[in-house]
Amino acid sequence: MPVPAAHTRRVALSVTTVGILAATLNSSILLISLPAIFEGLGLNPLAPANISYLLWMLMGYLLVTAVLVVTFGRLGDQYGRAKLFNLGFLIFTLASVACALVPNTGSAGALELIALRIVQGVGGAMLTANSTAIITDAFPADRRGFALGVNQVAAVGGSFAGLVVGGLLSEWHWRAVFWVSVPIGVWGTWMGYRTLHDKARDNRRKVAIDWWGNLTFGIGLIAILIAITYGLQPYGGHTMGWTSPTVLAGLIGGIALLIVFGLVEVRVSEPMIDLKLFRIRAFAAGQLVNVLASMARGGLQFMLIIWLQGIWLPLHGYDFASTPLWAGIYMLPLTIGFLVAGPASGALSDRFGARAFSTGGLLLTAATFGGLMAIPADFDYALFALLLALNGIGMGLMSAPNSAAIMNSVPASERGAASGVRATGMNAGMVLSMGGFFTLMAIGLASRLPASLYDGLTRLGITPDAASTIARTPPVGTLFAAFLGDNPIQALVSQVDPQQLQPGSGVDVATLTGRSFFPHLLADPFRHGLAIAFGVSIAMLLIAAVASLLRGEKYVHAEAPGIPESSGIPESSGMAKSSGISESHRTADQHHGAGSGLAREAAAPDGIPGQDVAYEDALEQRAG
Repeated sequence: MPVPAAHTRRVALSVTTVGILAATLNSSILLISLPAIFEGLGLNPLAPANISYLLWMLMGYLLVTAVLVVTFGRLGDQYGRAKLFNLGFLIFTLASVACALVPNTGSAGALELIALRIVQGVGGAMLTANSTAIITDAFPADRRGFALGVNQVAAVGGSFAGLVVGGLLSEWHWRAVFWVSVPIGVWGTWMGYRTLHDKARDNRRKVAIDWWGNLTFGIGLIAILIAITYGLQPYGGHTMGWTSPTVLAGLIGGIALLIVFGLVEVRVSEPMIDLKLFRIRAFAAGQLVNVLASMARGGLQFMLIIWLQGIWLPLHGYDFASTPLWAGIYMLPLTIGFLVAGPASGALSDRFGARAFSTGGLLLTAATFGGLMAIPADFDYALFALLLALNGIGMGLMSAPNSAAIMNSVPASERGAASGVRATGMNAGMVLSMGGFFTLMAIGLASRLPASLYDGLTRLGITPDAASTIARTPPVGTLFAAFLGDNPIQALVSQVDPQQLQPGSGVDVATLTGRSFFPHLLADPFRHGLAIAFGVSIAMLLIAAVASLLRGEKYVHAEAPGIPESSGIPESSGMAKSSGISESHRTADQHHGAGSGLAREAAAPDGIPGQDVAYEDALEQRAG
């Protein structure tokens, strides 16, 4: 008996949504659980050499996903999207088990964990590259916004949920942070191989791997990130290493390789990123919005975690050891705002297109960044929670409609590649944003933190010589200590002059090592760095809003029999209104309420026994 169409769609949406949830959960779960991981591995958060471990534990997973996702999308177009997706779930699950069973501690354990996170990222890249294309294949044009909205809510919601899940599990044991992905992976692998199957396809035309494109893009991005990592560390008597020949060579060489990548892509027959797709205005605008929005918000969670763990929570009576968990809990309004706006905007964009929702969401997000810059370091939580919720709503308004617009703009044969390009832009933007936000914050701290440290320490009785030495400590060490929920003052004084902490030294030790001294000391330099980082984010969001506004009207690439694939795209502009098939869907859709997307999909008939009822016919039968 043929499988009903509505059931096939629901299964595809369920399995791919769980897959993308698992992949993005692991992109952020370490943000909160790193303090427990560092403690479990026996790593000192103040040691400059350990900064690279911290960054690569976070960025290695996203980096390999950004590099491989386009290639896996193209391989999915050739060999089967479900086949690649299911293999990705299997690799992801096995790597999660291996991460939880890392045998060593110290630097060896950190390197093992980084390597296994990269393997986990390979599986995540397979999931990410093919989930959107599978959904686009399964759903008709007038329902893709809703379906992709659910998928995007899982994607971004997973990155938010990882903060709370990581905080809760790390309170129990750091290895539980990796074990949590195992049952999800086992279920997804089993369900995927059982239910997701590719249709017969023409395999006579083989996909050639663009090795030069993959190498130049991957090595170029890695070189830039390595340069950023070492640029944050001391060099030649300076608190930061931006004058280091290694750092300069990495930055210049990485940028040069990315330029070479662009030249390679216009010359090879099977490019990693098909630049011809960018002739479609809806696709080009959507991708520009995707990259800029990812770069603007990619480091937001870092800044909020440092703000909460290093300043606000200690000032409000929380021990430094418990701040990682509570930071995840107090950031929940961000998740809730996104979960509210994501599906609704996706369903509405099926009727009205992406332009209004995406542009409005970007402007709202930019406004919330401005609001976060304006409030004091010791803020009123009600106002902070409101700004976080509005930020989540803004991102939700933009994300699903923009993704649907990107996927609707390309022919069916290019959906895997288009999905890969979208995921690459998002992940590469987030990776660069993480390094960029840390860099901007470190620059801001370097200009003000030394003076604050010296004044604060001498005021409590620390000798001028000891205070001067501590003030020259690289600010990035203090930054990472705050990020890891640690109070570094006692450790710094002990390293420089432990006698200062002894009774009778004249130092107010209780205040020096208490909950409020370090947060007050960090507050002003932090806000200075925050203003620099968020100012850059606002600029990128405003540019993205202009690109979204200029994307044109709603456009769906023609796919119906008898309609040429290029019929909806005038040669003069590369963009047009929706084809006739999408306009008819839009007309029929006007009879349904904007909030009825989920109810309509749930109520779609599963078909008559022995007969597969098409979704469009089912809608017409219901209307009749």
